[in-house]
Amino acid sequence: MPDWMSSPGGVLLVALAAVLLVVVVVLALVIWSVKRHGDPKLSVVSREPIDRLVTSLSGLTHGTCLSGNTVEVLENGHFFDVLLEAIAKAERSVHFETFLWKEGQLGAKLAAALAERARAGIVVRVLLDANGCKAMGEAACTELAAAGCKVVRYHDKRLRNIGVLNRRDHRKIVVLDGRTAFVGGHCIVDSWLGDAQDSEHFRDISVRVSGPVVTTVQSAFSENWVDETGEMFLGDDVFPVLKPTGNVAVHVARVKPERAAPAVKILHHLVLCLARERLWIQNPYFLPELEAIEAMKAAVKRGVDVRVMVPSAEASDMPIVQHAAHHNFERLLEGGVRIFEYRKTLLHQKVMTIDGLWCAIGSSNFDDRSFEINDEITLGINDAALAREFEAIFERDMAQCVELELGSWKQRGAWHKLKDRALYLFNEQL
Repeated sequence: MPDWMSSPGGVLLVALAAVLLVVVVVLALVIWSVKRHGDPKLSVVSREPIDRLVTSLSGLTHGTCLSGNTVEVLENGHFFDVLLEAIAKAERSVHFETFLWKEGQLGAKLAAALAERARAGIVVRVLLDANGCKAMGEAACTELAAAGCKVVRYHDKRLRNIGVLNRRDHRKIVVLDGRTAFVGGHCIVDSWLGDAQDSEHFRDISVRVSGPVVTTVQSAFSENWVDETGEMFLGDDVFPVLKPTGNVAVHVARVKPERAAPAVKILHHLVLCLARERLWIQNPYFLPELEAIEAMKAAVKRGVDVRVMVPSAEASDMPIVQHAAHHNFERLLEGGVRIFEYRKTLLHQKVMTIDGLWCAIGSSNFDDRSFEINDEITLGINDAALAREFEAIFERDMAQCVELELGSWKQRGAWHKLKDRALYLFNEQL
């Protein structure tokens, strides 16, 4: 034993080091324990087609399936044409929630539309993720405030938020008069304008929804609004009684119970086990856990056509995420999963289709940050016509893709492989 360790100071240092080690071990066990309770086991077996299991899907994801809705698919910049027109027609309330807003042409148009409604005497509530919207610009902020819009920043950098700064509001929600809702992936950035015609204009999909399920989407908005402001809004202006507008059944996954598996994670993982013919996924940030990978490989073994479409690292706005995702591509390809890289521009839609019967769309990426940390929303839609529409979109997007082949993928360069492995170490936070 070195002499310094037997001195009073040395004994104290050793004791402090031992205490520190115990603290580190205890904290690691706490983190492991919390995460363990949020991991659903992918061992579900069912002979029923997915369209007959919607009540189970909604129940397991802490929701209720509601029939009588209409759902309209809106692609690329056309989404904003429809959205801005709908905002201009709002008569009672406008609720707007987004993760990403950057100064530009689109932001100016949206701020003007929201401000006009507020000046017309309509209550306009705007909920912005403090981190994602930090570059929205002073002009938009000033216009919204001057018009009387209620603008709230979610988890801004204050001492009271120190424990939740890593938890972001990744939802993209608009609710008008409590009767019409917009949900999807579109962000308030000029890159989302246009028609995905080049690398400067992104590819994305959102939906416009009407019918009884809008009440549930409104509830999702209220969750973080009340969390930040304490204000509870009520009455027919925001929660009217909604009659059926169509024949589409929709359920909403968005709940994150304390120390239990979040609804969006359960939904995205559960349907992997239920596909019988086709399982097609479009997602910009695809980092499934190993158990989900095994579930996809098991689906292939039972005869399911499993396809995944992601942007290439060159087209992505987050190439580090794509390289982390690459770490598991070899496992997926070996298991028979077909992977397509969209190379024209950023493919940002978060869409799943199962067997041409059921589909899902929302804000959630297929990664641990969306499943376990961020606040997200996903609509599960039980409608064959809409599922086929999303499948047709997938097939159309394949024209801009290159399909990865196992042999050539294994031969990618050493530097590429090193980046993949190194960045995957941070997959739960990307």
